[in-house]
Formats: sequence, structure tokens, C-alpha cells
Amino acid sequence: MNISILFKIAAVGILTIVISQLFQHQGKGDLATLSSLAGLVIVLAMVLSMVSDLFASIKTLFEF
Repeated sequence: MNISILFKIAAVGILTIVISQLFQHQGKGDLATLSSLAGLVIVLAMVLSMVSDLFASIKTLFEF
């Protein structure tokens, strides 16, 4: 596993928190929630690609 993916996920998380807090302080709770959901979707897309690669490598490992 590459360590850079962890830094990317952490960067997305920190950026999402900052944007969400900015919207909360401006009184725009709806946009804060949407920005949090957008960050979650981005991270899930990154993790989903890694999981699909994992399953592909497991599949090739057990093929005869």
C-alpha cells in the first residue's frame, strides 16, 4: 500500500472540515452538510478503487 494515499485522504478530510466550519460560522448549515457529504464521496471513491484492485489481485491469485 502506498503511503501517499493516506496523505491524500487526510488532506481531503482536513479541507472538508475547514470548508464545513466556514459554512457553519456563516450560518449556512445546509452547505456545510453538502460539503461534508462531498468530501465523504470523494474519499469513498478513492477507497473503492483500492478495494477493486484488491479483489482483482485476490482473483488472479486463486485462479489456476
